[in-house]
Amino acid sequence: MHIHTRSTVVATAALLAGLSLTACQNDDPSRTPRPAGSGKASAAAPETPASTPAPGTAGGTASGSTTGDRGQGTGGTAGRSTGGGSGDTTGGGGGDSSPTTCTGDTTKVVVSKVSRPINHLLLTVTNTGSRDCAAYHAPLLRFDDEQSATRVIDDSKPQAVVTLAPGQAAYASITLSAADGSGSNGRTAKRLTVHFAPRDGSGSTGAPAELTLPAGTHKDDNAAVTYWQSDMADALTY
Repeated sequence: MHIHTRSTVVATAALLAGLSLTACQNDDPSRTPRPAGSGKASAAAPETPASTPAPGTAGGTASGSTTGDRGQGTGGTAGRSTGGGSGDTTGGGGGDSSPTTCTGDTTKVVVSKVSRPINHLLLTVTNTGSRDCAAYHAPLLRFDDEQSATRVIDDSKPQAVVTLAPGQAAYASITLSAADGSGSNGRTAKRLTVHFAPRDGSGSTGAPAELTLPAGTHKDDNAAVTYWQSDMADALTY
């Protein structure tokens, strides 16, 4: 009986000692658990709100600025001029696309002998300018110091005015004398002046071409010239 009572007392004493230790721990403030969400994160400063663009701006870029990589200014016009100068313009005043009149200033004129038909020369006019030119009517010819122009062969008039792009040529043939030798006032000519007719056919316009005739060129009063033709063969049919 002694032994059992003593064991009971010892067990009771140990239980009381354990309860006393637990109570002491709960009374220690340093061991009190922290509430949820406490710690350093709870002390961080609130986020700064995003700055609002100033009035008249888009995404921080000033209104009306020019973007150098696209070449655009205000109004969205790219690579174009609105007031004269080179390049495309939006202000009107474009150049005149109509052809100029062929003259000695914008052409090169050559006179040459031909084997057929006999007693003929060939005039070749080439546009040396930068614009189209129109070879109106027939060349106006004067041999040496003659006062009157050489007769024009009316039947040679083409259906349309011959217009030459830069580098293109037109042709006219010159009949020097009657084939049977019946012409009067035959003589040897040395020089030929070629004048150019204006659109209305009245008189001449621009600078003439001054040519030296092939050696031994013989002409008489039957000399005549065709209208300007776009094809050499057409010119030499008269």
